Amino acid sequence: MPEAPRQSEPAAPASLVRDGTPQIFIASDSTAQSYDPSRYPQTGWGQMFACALGKGVGLQNRAIGGRSTKSFLAEGRWERLRGDLRKGDVVLIQFAHNDANQAKPERYAPADTVYRANLERFVAEARAGGATPVLVTPIAQRMFEPSGRTRAGFAAYSAVVRDVAKRERVRVIDLESLSRAWIDRAGAERAKAFYLHLKPEDGFKAFPNGIADDTHLSELGARGAAALVAGEYRRLRLPYWRKIDARVPALVRHEPLGRRGCG
Repeated sequence: MPEAPRQSEPAAPASLVRDGTPQIFIASDSTAQSYDPSRYPQTGWGQMFACALGKGVGLQNRAIGGRSTKSFLAEGRWERLRGDLRKGDVVLIQFAHNDANQAKPERYAPADTVYRANLERFVAEARAGGATPVLVTPIAQRMFEPSGRTRAGFAAYSAVVRDVAKRERVRVIDLESLSRAWIDRAGAERAKAFYLHLKPEDGFKAFPNGIADDTHLSELGARGAAALVAGEYRRLRLPYWRKIDARVPALVRHEPLGRRGCG
C-alpha cells in the first residue's frame, strides 16, 4: 500500500475492562485506523464509524497502519483482540492493501494461500470466542480503468474474501463494490476530496509539502466510507443493527468539519 507519512504508532491497547456492553471490534489497516489530532486531515473509516453507533454498543478500533493479515498475526495484535472478545461481540475484518505488497515480505500474503488461511483462522477463532466475524472487502483506491470506472485494485483478494465467506457462512460487507460506486458517483475530480489530496498552502502541519495520495482517506472520505459500512451493516441486519445509523449528520456531510468529531 502507498504510505502517507507515518505518525508514531498508538500504544498496544491495554486489556479491555468490560461493563457488559457488547463491542464491535475492527481488525484492519491504515484505511480504518484512528489517528491522533496531529495527523489531521488523515482519518480512517473505523474512526468515524463510531459516529454511527447508538447507545448500548461500543467500538474497539484495533486497525493499525501498514498491517496485513500476516503481520497483524505475527505481532500478536490478533491474539490481544481475541483475548478481549466476549460472547455477543462483533469483529469487522478488513485487510488486503498490505497483504498484496510483495516488496515487504513481513506483510506479503498471497491471496489464495496465506491470506485465505489467515481469514479462515480469524473467522474460526472469533467464533470460538463467542463473537460474530464479519468479513469486509478492501476499500477502493481512487484509481481508474481505461473506461473511466473505478478500478478494483485488489480484486484477487476480494474474491477470496467472498469465497471464504461463502464457504464459512460468514456475512460480507462488500466495501470494495460500495466504495467503487461511491467514487463513480462523485466523479474523478470530486472524489479527490475523499482522499489525501493536499497542497502546501492548505497549511496542514502533518503535510507541510502537500500530498497526492489515492489510498488514504481524508476526514470527509472517512465519514463517507463509514456511512457505507454502517449502511450495509444495517442492511445485512448484523448484530445490534438497530443501534447503527448510517444517516447521522456526521456521516452525510458534503464539506469537512475541520475535525473528526461526531457533533
